Amino acid sequence: MSDWTIGIIGGSGLYAMDALEDAQWIPVQSPWGEPSDEILCGKIGHVRVRFLPRHGRGHRLAPSTVNAQANIDALKRAGCTDILAVSAVGSLSEELSPGRFVTIDQFIDNTRGRPSSFFGNGFVSHVSMADPVCPRLSKHAAKAVATAGGECAQGATYVAIEGPQFSTRAESRLYRHWGAEVIGMTAMPEARLAREAELPYALLAMVTDYDSWKDDAETVDVAQVVEQMRGNAKLARKAIEAFCKGLPKKRSPSPIDHALTDAVITAPERHDKTVLAKLDAVAGRLFRQG
Repeated sequence: MSDWTIGIIGGSGLYAMDALEDAQWIPVQSPWGEPSDEILCGKIGHVRVRFLPRHGRGHRLAPSTVNAQANIDALKRAGCTDILAVSAVGSLSEELSPGRFVTIDQFIDNTRGRPSSFFGNGFVSHVSMADPVCPRLSKHAAKAVATAGGECAQGATYVAIEGPQFSTRAESRLYRHWGAEVIGMTAMPEARLAREAELPYALLAMVTDYDSWKDDAETVDVAQVVEQMRGNAKLARKAIEAFCKGLPKKRSPSPIDHALTDAVITAPERHDKTVLAKLDAVAGRLFRQG
């Protein structure tokens, strides 16, 4: 067994992992609230896997109610070293047609009111989000899609909206003007929180539709999205299996493993012990160092 423990966050249409060996659902409690579901623990090849369905089995959670803090904290507690998230997205680009996959390299956060940090009064920390994903995980993910028989573009900007409604035509065109290439409802604040938890994060996006900016295309609806998701999810499961089997036997360190090293600004004598207790998984490395 290698020293990789990959957390897989499954998006819409991806609620289980057939390729997992020795699979077992295990509840993980978090001081940040209830995670979306239990964590499906097992292995694929030489890699330990911790699978968490973002919306819960049966898709019971709306985008705005997904507890990203609890999800990331639970995956950290489950021993994850890295996270590969999978999400269904709408396309804001002619080149990214339904059925294609794309790795995300940038985000625009247009969500409202979602807790977006583990840190606050009593333990203030500012991590860098200039490059919000792990490039090596993204490269492995793109290669895995090709191995599974799909097409995967590399590098796109994802705009996260609150939802649960799809965009108006005016909004969809505005996001294109901003430079966004795909649109979704769940990757933020998930990616921010993964960085705060020092977990390298990559997002593999599955294109289901063209959102609502194209005058010559049907407006997006759930039936269209679900139909495309079924095909995408089958390929996604194969890609995740190929991703895990394609990782090197040895995990080399990532700079993201130490994202908090120079990020904490609160003086040690001013640390709030109540806050620190909740951060035992996310930032415990710092406390153990004294």
